[in-house]
Amino acid sequence: MDPVQQIIERAMRRPRTIVLPDGTDPHTWAAARRLADEAIAVPIILGDSERGEAAAKEAGVTWSGITLVHPDSSPKRAEYAAEFTRLHAHSGITVEQARERMRDELQYGVMMVRMGDADGGVAGAAWAPGEVTRVAIQSLEPVPGAGTISSLHLIVTPDQRVFSFAGTGIAPDPDAEQLAAIAIASARTHRALTEAEPAVAMLSFSTKGSAAHARVAKVVEATSLARNRAPSLAIDGELQLDAAIVEEIGRRKAPGSVVAGHANVLVFPDLDAGNIACQLAQHLAGAQAIGPIVQGLAGPFYEVGRGCSAAEIVNLCAICSVVAVSVEDR
Repeated sequence: MDPVQQIIERAMRRPRTIVLPDGTDPHTWAAARRLADEAIAVPIILGDSERGEAAAKEAGVTWSGITLVHPDSSPKRAEYAAEFTRLHAHSGITVEQARERMRDELQYGVMMVRMGDADGGVAGAAWAPGEVTRVAIQSLEPVPGAGTISSLHLIVTPDQRVFSFAGTGIAPDPDAEQLAAIAIASARTHRALTEAEPAVAMLSFSTKGSAAHARVAKVVEATSLARNRAPSLAIDGELQLDAAIVEEIGRRKAPGSVVAGHANVLVFPDLDAGNIACQLAQHLAGAQAIGPIVQGLAGPFYEVGRGCSAAEIVNLCAICSVVAVSVEDR
């Protein structure tokens, strides 16, 4: 079965409430229609009824089973504003200013997750690139002990192999401590989404001392830190990409490694490498890239790109639901 369909079917076992702030986007309405019809998640769309009705009509869908909330008239607005004021007291924000901020669908949606009125959120079709992640980081506190906020992309190859590409967003040049935290968080996310045991490769341009450089040393240190913090995790580094995913090359370059040749979580040393690799996988190898999936926040809130399809929104909502369930079950 298609790995993405497997995630969708897992989401259907325990549907979570997912908020969708892009109420003026027809693709969001089409996605919400499918989420509700197939019981993948319980969608809540944010926006005013007039523009929401126009977007739903453009998408060719009905409202039945889909909740539409307008922040301006919501009875929760004052409660969210009070919490937002407390959260950002250091910046000197007033309650009146916070109430005004709660008129913004994206900010309101993030606060829904913070306050437990939604299990997760997906947005981006109506927002500038990076805005969703920025607002989520500002109002969803980091998980205690997470170490750093990071993201990964789930990569599905044409032959249905599944990898997690970690370090594809947020942290441009993580140090060894941050890289270790990214590795551990990404292993946890990979297990939650695929139900497969993670095999984590800490990637570099060197394999087991084949090159000497400060960038290599960072990866070696990060590997050691991650092993100490998660001793049961299958992790190895530094490894070149071919040694990480090609069994024959892994045996030759890193004999005795439990990860070499079998890695399914690839931790890139910086954002340059991660972003380039993700786009190469998509545009040259024909892989499907799903994400970014942000890690380390108290609740899942994910960003889609402007111009995204309804299917892409559905996929991220399903991932959001599965991650929310895994957090509940910890």
